[in-house]
Amino acid sequence: MLLSDQKYTILVGEDEPEVLSYLETALKCMGYSVESARDGDEVLVCLRSGECEIAAVLLDIVMLNRDGLDTLREIRNLDRQLPVIMLSGASSTLNVVTAMKRGATDFLAKPVAHEDLREVIKRAIEAKGTVPAAPARHPKLFPDVLMGTNPRMKELQVVVGQIGWSEVPVLIQGETGSGKEVLARELHAQSPRANRPFLKLNCAALPSELVESELFGYERGAFTGAFQRKAGKFEIAEGGTILLDEIGDMDVRLQAKLLQVLQDHEFQRIGGKETIKVDVRVMAATHRDLEKAIVEGTFREDLYYRLNVINLRVPPLRDRKEDIVPLAEFLIRKHAAGGMPVPAIPLDLKHAMMTYHWPGNVRELENYVRKFMILGDPAALASELHAKATRKPIRPMPISEAHPQPVERADGSPILEQVTQARKQAETDAIVAALNSTRWNRKQAAALLKIDYKALLYKMKKLGVEDGSDPIPAESAAAPKTMAAGGGY
Repeated sequence: MLLSDQKYTILVGEDEPEVLSYLETALKCMGYSVESARDGDEVLVCLRSGECEIAAVLLDIVMLNRDGLDTLREIRNLDRQLPVIMLSGASSTLNVVTAMKRGATDFLAKPVAHEDLREVIKRAIEAKGTVPAAPARHPKLFPDVLMGTNPRMKELQVVVGQIGWSEVPVLIQGETGSGKEVLARELHAQSPRANRPFLKLNCAALPSELVESELFGYERGAFTGAFQRKAGKFEIAEGGTILLDEIGDMDVRLQAKLLQVLQDHEFQRIGGKETIKVDVRVMAATHRDLEKAIVEGTFREDLYYRLNVINLRVPPLRDRKEDIVPLAEFLIRKHAAGGMPVPAIPLDLKHAMMTYHWPGNVRELENYVRKFMILGDPAALASELHAKATRKPIRPMPISEAHPQPVERADGSPILEQVTQARKQAETDAIVAALNSTRWNRKQAAALLKIDYKALLYKMKKLGVEDGSDPIPAESAAAPKTMAAGGGY
């Protein structure tokens, strides 16, 4: 639908015939007139001729003769107010940052979704008449020392300052404990959404059923234990930001539902029929190689491209050794109790910190800092780090080794299966004992077990524990309806 009865003209600069044809068709279906250009020179000729009034420009970054970034600079010399939306087949952070610096109004990644194109064009034309500029930045959430002085970290800080205010999805990749959440929170703090909620959900920490209910909420009676309606994080974060941590561990079925929310900006609660509109910026973080996961069939390719508009990679701590000691000193000040003196790090311990490879990254460094403050024995800690530094770092296990054949006991039964059955039986016994001691009051049983009420309901369902039931035998614990081994409280 057009913004008014006026028919706006969109100038498309694109050198790929198939993409140009799609954009022309899509824009005409939306009611716009279209002028097309095969490269940057043709775009500039069209604008300088003044033969028709152009409402907005769609401009490919990579074109022959004159590329989009150079063309954008010339357009800004001609007209500071004309909306220019950049297109790119490669979601290059550098390209996005450069385009924004040169005055781009917005950015679309190829392949361009029809609804995204409609929204971006509509928003650009509505905003026409204002000089493209980033909104005023909010104060930094984290001190510079936490972001580091390593050149790669400095580059990330620049990127955060340039794209924090935009609305595009961001995918943050890096090893566990490297600071992905810190980066996401800083992006939120630098955005127009800074005064709205920032919510985080760890997709690896909960079963897929609970991840779904946490994200989208549920209606009363949607499932056993749903005694009243619950709003999900998408509703609660309205106007703000959601960080989907460890997105690579999200169940494939749930990925499809998330993709729909990202495309349509609407969803339904579990068990509900009401369609809920939502305005939330989505960021995702993972330590996994998502492109490899796509090949293995555990991650949807369409969701990857939807999330991967801007890709930020946080380097591991071992690759930015100049940040180790300043980070450790900052963490000491952070954890120092009020009024207590801040201990200095001796040279021997600093040297040990610099030689260690820190597989757990900043999170592991923080644990050592706290140990240093509690024990007050830097020599012992230095010796421990030196000893660990001489060992070979733990490497990721190749796929062929990741699923070895089960080791068998003398009686021919696999040890892993025996351990799994024993663990499930122990969990079942503990749950039934707690329920019996509370006369099957599930909330009291959950409190007794020190687990979440929803987690108890989930485990009861998986283990087949029903009202008044006795602990299921070990043979039944291996049945398909039981909980997978490794699911802890």
